[in-house]
Amino acid sequence: MFKTLKNDLPASVVVFFVALPLCLGIALASGAPLFSGVIAGVIGGIVVGSLSGSKLGVSGPAAGLAAIVLTAIGTLGGYENFLVAVVLGGIIQLLFGVLKAGIIGYYFPSSVIKGMLTGIGIIIILKQIPNFFGYDEESAWDLEFFEIDGGNTFSELISMFSNIHPGAALVGIISLLLLILWDKVLTKKSKVFEIIQGPFVVVVLGIIFFTLTQNHDILSIGGKHMVSVPIPDDLDSFIGQFSFPNFAVITNYEVWIVAFTIALVASLETLLSVEASDKLDPDKNVTPTNRELLAQGTGNILSGLIGGLPVTQVIVRSSANIQSGGKSKMSTIIHGFLLLISVILIPTLLNKIPLSVLAAILLIVGYKLAKPSLFKKMYNLGWKQSVPFFATVVGIVFTDLLVGIGLGLAVGIVVILLKSYQNSHFLHIEDNSNGKHKIKMALAEEVTFFNKGAILKELDSLPRDTYLEFDVTKTRYLDYDIIEILEDFAFKAKERNIDIKLVSKRGVVENPPSFIEFFQLRPKSNISLS
Repeated sequence: MFKTLKNDLPASVVVFFVALPLCLGIALASGAPLFSGVIAGVIGGIVVGSLSGSKLGVSGPAAGLAAIVLTAIGTLGGYENFLVAVVLGGIIQLLFGVLKAGIIGYYFPSSVIKGMLTGIGIIIILKQIPNFFGYDEESAWDLEFFEIDGGNTFSELISMFSNIHPGAALVGIISLLLLILWDKVLTKKSKVFEIIQGPFVVVVLGIIFFTLTQNHDILSIGGKHMVSVPIPDDLDSFIGQFSFPNFAVITNYEVWIVAFTIALVASLETLLSVEASDKLDPDKNVTPTNRELLAQGTGNILSGLIGGLPVTQVIVRSSANIQSGGKSKMSTIIHGFLLLISVILIPTLLNKIPLSVLAAILLIVGYKLAKPSLFKKMYNLGWKQSVPFFATVVGIVFTDLLVGIGLGLAVGIVVILLKSYQNSHFLHIEDNSNGKHKIKMALAEEVTFFNKGAILKELDSLPRDTYLEFDVTKTRYLDYDIIEILEDFAFKAKERNIDIKLVSKRGVVENPPSFIEFFQLRPKSNISLS
């Protein structure tokens, strides 16, 4: 890991600046203590980062869990009671890992994963635009379309126009232009600009801007427009920020329901993020998914024990890590230490960072996830790839992450069914002479009940006085449902003067009296013809 430290250290600084406002903002949106988000970020970076097999994935509190956390804290009667559910959720995730449930992540089509990345990129841009112009609301960290405060993504954008803060907007615009210049021009001029990352420079610029303008009537920035890290007065007050679970409520069935919900949602988001970050990885590393569930479970147990929010692997921080040149898990681990050290040693300095500067960094991250060229590329790949992709993007933007993924997956399954329907068999008309239609029908390699409709339709449409050569020599799997259709067709064929020649690796049979007997099947079973 230390061989790539020159890449990982600058990347960790960028991830730190992306993670800090997310940790605080998600805690705020979750109705939890602000420090709980920092705890989750530290645990996600140091503990999960160390145990995970992912080289570039970054874990921490997830916006997708904010609504669940907010509701659960109220339902369970307090944050300490909720922490019990976080610990139990971690234990359930460990069980998922032991049971090899990580394989689920491999069953999501590539088009859906790309749609997820693009949808999240669009959401980041839409949610951070208000922050960028100085209209800072809790909804900036709420990735759902319908927000906790009753509004939605677009209503916040409309409200922004009458609440633009001149100072925040100015430093945000300068930061964005500098980031673009840094990425497109300066990094190509000298290695120095690759070592010193643009996000670090704009954060320093933001602190300087805040310091120079804090007494200005128009440009001064303060209050909700700034990072807001809790500042302890002494060691006792720092330790007092930690909360501990109230295990007296462990017998409450509602606690177990919340725990299972957290485990299920956090595991699914993690597996999706793993799949997505592996696709973004220029080195094409493959993350062991079951080990990831074990790492996440351990992280959630520890986070819950010391007062942190539930953690998952998160694509925003992971993509920032990849875009910044991270090469190993050291960048993830170092970002966790940076979070811990900064909130202990320099919380006052952190609180001088304008949120609009961090919004500029996130806008760049969002754009790189949702580049316009990707839409054109997916469209050119054809409808089988583009339809699930666009369905996922629209679903995520107008609902939330899991609903959008579910919509894309459902559309993907429909596409598979359509193609399966179309590709079940191949029909070839060989001869129309002597008043007898000679037709050859060859079945595909695998024929399941999905293909029933297409095959049944084809057989029913055969004209009278047909000689049908039915070829299953290349078919390795034939569902019993299909054999039943053939059995019924053999009976009807006699009435329509249709002769059947069955060709298979088991031999050739003219007008077989029973397809079921030919394939030597018992009722309600399937056959492998290999």
